[in-house]
This record gives sequence, structure tokens and C-alpha cells, in this order.
Amino acid sequence: MSLPHSRKALLKEKHAEYIHDYGQREDTFAFYATEHFRMSGVYWGLTAMHLLGKQDMMDTGAIVNWVLSCQHPNGGFGGSQRHDPHLLYTLSAVQILALCHALSRINPEHITEYVRSLQQPDGSFAGDEWGEIDTRFSYCALSCCRLLGQPEAVDVAAAVRYVARCQNIDGGFGCTPGNESHAGQVFTCVAALAVADSLHLLDRDLTCWWLCERQTDSGGLNGRPEKLQDVCYSWWCLSALSILGRLSWIDQQALADFILNCQDEARGGISDRPEDMVDVFHTFFGIAGLSLMQKGDLVDIDPIYALPKTVVAELLCSSC
Repeated sequence: MSLPHSRKALLKEKHAEYIHDYGQREDTFAFYATEHFRMSGVYWGLTAMHLLGKQDMMDTGAIVNWVLSCQHPNGGFGGSQRHDPHLLYTLSAVQILALCHALSRINPEHITEYVRSLQQPDGSFAGDEWGEIDTRFSYCALSCCRLLGQPEAVDVAAAVRYVARCQNIDGGFGCTPGNESHAGQVFTCVAALAVADSLHLLDRDLTCWWLCERQTDSGGLNGRPEKLQDVCYSWWCLSALSILGRLSWIDQQALADFILNCQDEARGGISDRPEDMVDVFHTFFGIAGLSLMQKGDLVDIDPIYALPKTVVAELLCSSC
């Protein structure tokens, strides 16, 4: 791939400005349209800033106070202040507080009680009280408990058995047993097994073969066979390959070039594909993918917990 000269390197300053300014614009349609998942949006932006080494540009005090205002009496967190608690946003809240060194502001047992209340008899987890089951929620539950120093707050053995049942004969994983393999689900399942020290339950080579088959002629990765490449899979695929020790199985330079070509050199940010509209979601996952490949002079990200390695080391050491 021949890149425009302005996109041959990671535009760190531009991306930091884009993320910082994005959080300041509260008078846009996008601000209100994304209200229901704002907690994850804050996590994506703040983590990206940490990877860029620009976290000091963020008002962490205001961020922490906002996160705490989204907690519900049952211990869970909503996507924003007016939304119901959900496992996805509870994990995002814990990750944000970890980034801000503010976990002391919450009661870990209160949160893990909420997480435990969502585990089902077969070991799976519902995302919220309405009962949707998805392996994403298994990862959220196990990761949340581990980061809070409460790894045994849920039935880990049952959770692992359920995740293992979601692996398909092609090596990938689905959102429930028998569902189509998808790169996003592969990350959540592989990472969940890693959190639970149960990676021995899968065939590493088979899973990683399925993952490396996601690389397209563009250099970018897709989420399923015959689908378009998308920057976000630079995280979903690479993280699992990294966890399983097979990062070298893809053409990393071709992928890095694809990510760099998705940058907006005028105002910053990264899009899903070249010349598309940028957003915080793809900006974070593009930067995270480059970090996994150690390209762009970025802070190292942990492939299991999706946080800077220094933050994870501090948390896991303190809970030993």
C-alpha cells in the first residue's frame, strides 16, 4: 500500500486534540445520539490518551465524578446517568476508575455482587436484568471481578465451561453455543479464558489460523469471512493473537499501513476505512492495534484487560 506522505506516521498530536475536543462538544447531535453508551466512549477516549501519553490533557477529576454519578443502588453502572445498569458499562466504569487511580472511591464488593447476580445456572452471564446472553458479558464479568481484586466473586469454573462450549469447529467463537464465529467474540472468549487461567481448553493454532485468515488484501482485518476490513478488528483479532503468542502470524506492516491510511490528517481521529468519517471508537482501536504491534511509539497495552500494561500490573500486584 502506498500511503499519502501525511499519513506515513501516527499523527499523535492530532489524535490527542481530536479526542480532547470531542469530549467538550455537548451541543451536537452525536453527543445526544451516543448518550446510551457514553461510559464506553469515555473509556475508549481516555485509554487512547493514555496510550498516546497525553492523559494529562484530560480532566480526570470531572471524569471520575461523572462515572460515580452513573452508579445505581444495585452496584452496577449505566451507560450514562439516565440509563439502566449493564455489565458492559460496569466494566468500562471500572476501567476508567483504574486509569484515574480512583478505585478507592468505590466499594468492590458492591459491584461484584451486581456482577454475580447476573450469572446464570449454565455459567453464562446476562448483560442486565432483561436477560440477553452473550459471551461479551462473560468477559466483562470475569475481567471486572479480577480488576477489583475479587476473582472468586462469581462461579469461575461454570463461566469457563460455558465459554468453552461457544467454540466452533473452525476455531472461532460465537456469542452463544452454535452461533457464527466472529472476531469480537473470539477476543472476549480468549481473554475470558486467559483471565481464568484456562487457555489450555482451546486449540491455539486452530483459533489463530481462523484469526490470521481475517487479513484482507488491503492489509486490514475483517470480523468474519467475506466481510470488509475494519480498523476495529486491529484490536479484536490482534489482542487474541497476542494472548495466544501468535502475533507474528499476520503481516503487521501491512496492517499498520492500513490503520495509518485511515487517519484524518486535517482534524485527527481514525476511521473504519480510508476516507470514512472518524470516530472515537475506531480511533481507540486503531491506536490499540498499533500499540500491540509496538508501532507508533505508544504506551504498551495489555491484550487481556485492554488497559495500559503499567495500570494492569499495578492493579494485579495490589490484589495479590
